[in-house]
Amino acid sequence: MAGIVGTSSIAALLASTPFASHSSKNSSFYLPVAPGVSSGRKFYGGIGVPLKKGRSQFSVSISNVATEISPAQEQVQKLAASKESQRPVYPFAAIVGQDEMKLCLLLNVIDPKIGGVMIMGDRGTGKSTTVRSLVDLLPEIKVVSGDPFNSDPEDAEVQGPEVRDKLMKGDELAVVFTKINMVDLPLGATEDRVCGTIDIEKALTEGVKAFEPGLLAKANRGILYVDEVNLLDDHLVDVLLDSAASGWNTVEREGISISHPARFILIGSGNPEEGELRPQLLDRFGMHAQVGTVKDAELRVKIVEERARFDRNPKEFRESYKAEQDKLQQQIASARSGLSSVTIDHELRVKISKVCAELNVDGLRGDIVTNRAARALAALKGRDKVTAEDIATVIPNCLRHRLRKDPLESIDSGLLVIEKFYEVFS
Repeated sequence: MAGIVGTSSIAALLASTPFASHSSKNSSFYLPVAPGVSSGRKFYGGIGVPLKKGRSQFSVSISNVATEISPAQEQVQKLAASKESQRPVYPFAAIVGQDEMKLCLLLNVIDPKIGGVMIMGDRGTGKSTTVRSLVDLLPEIKVVSGDPFNSDPEDAEVQGPEVRDKLMKGDELAVVFTKINMVDLPLGATEDRVCGTIDIEKALTEGVKAFEPGLLAKANRGILYVDEVNLLDDHLVDVLLDSAASGWNTVEREGISISHPARFILIGSGNPEEGELRPQLLDRFGMHAQVGTVKDAELRVKIVEERARFDRNPKEFRESYKAEQDKLQQQIASARSGLSSVTIDHELRVKISKVCAELNVDGLRGDIVTNRAARALAALKGRDKVTAEDIATVIPNCLRHRLRKDPLESIDSGLLVIEKFYEVFS
């Protein structure tokens, strides 16, 4: 079921829920949409519902990266030139409707530990466009210049092997600021392309571990996007989910093993007509968003007109949304910095777990993700305490893909979650 409503209505709808009596320090929530678009549907988690209740001695080298690190200023210039040459990206703020998908993406940017998003929906509903438009909103991070792993100079947990070696030797590192990286994984990618490869011949003849990093290395501290993930080989999906969960990628060949950090937000999209992921794999995604084709004729016309305006003059179109993009970017940065101070009452945590238990959700991932997503939403709204409204908004996306499938059940799984939520929280 799609969540096709104007995103500007989210704050007002939350205020109109049965839980509106909960006090909050600041309940404003800025999630912009195209000018002139609005909707009056009730919104919970993107669902329209009635209001009812042995250490190796080899040295390490990276074979596909220059050995000399470029000066920081030169690196900044290269990044700027690369940005200018890229194809213009459709602004996130200009995307009409699909609130459920957009909110899930924003919450994962605020708290990457939520565990990623699986987006399922019809063809041509803007899944890939929305994910790629997220690039403009990603905050800047500090990285070691020229490092293929986007290493953090201050956090050993996300440092590549070369950076760790340099720090142990006391070498000075050139540092630059760059936006969080987004990597597209091609559908036909091989395991070597994803995980990286080891040059066995060089290891045997020269006694060094010659490692060529793959896409997981490039995605470290960033986002890995897999379009049509339900068509990807199950083995590769396992590799991606294991790396996303552990934060590490290990490549083994002929008795030689190399590990490197691989902490990334995994975003997958797919068309349910082409097959679902196995439940064991689907459960590993933190959140699940459903999107559908817009039915309202006026809204469809608005989407077509906005797209035509972008195609005619991308630069002018992007400029018209610059203020909204900047405001949302600042809100994300503020939410990321304030996330650690957001609290959730014990009573609410108990009720979340009661909903999970009564829905027969296997394991505890559902409990954990719902707590994290609710805290991220509170941070996005500028508050330091989670309310029942926050939980009502995110809980369908956190649990619907974890419910056991009943072939005789006709009601949407998200609505089942909402019904149970009202039963427990009322």
